[in-house]
Amino acid sequence: QVQLVESGGGLVQPGGSLRLSCAASGSGFRGNVMGWYRQAPGKQRELVASITGLGSTNYADSVKGQFTISRDNAKNTVSLQMNSLKSDDTAVYFCYTRVGVRVYWGQGTPVTVSS
Repeated sequence: QVQLVESGGGLVQPGGSLRLSCAASGSGFRGNVMGWYRQAPGKQRELVASITGLGSTNYADSVKGQFTISRDNAKNTVSLQMNSLKSDDTAVYFCYTRVGVRVYWGQGTPVTVSS
């Protein structure tokens, strides 16, 4: 079993920044891919960014150059630095990891970009 707990969401003005963090606990996930999805109101959940245990990263085209994903394997955390936020970035952000064929999700943290 793996537990994921996100933090760092909130309300931010357009152009602002937020840093999301996800703390993982349990077993079986160390060294596996971790990352972030988001789901905006009325839309499907979409991949935002992912990072392998060795640090290889993958980003959605819509956030390249804007978001940065990182992980600390010693602390079992993954973070998402979000800069130059736009209203289109408003969504609930979910941390995830894979163990075998199973995907584990956090409870989600809301990000609202609004003036």
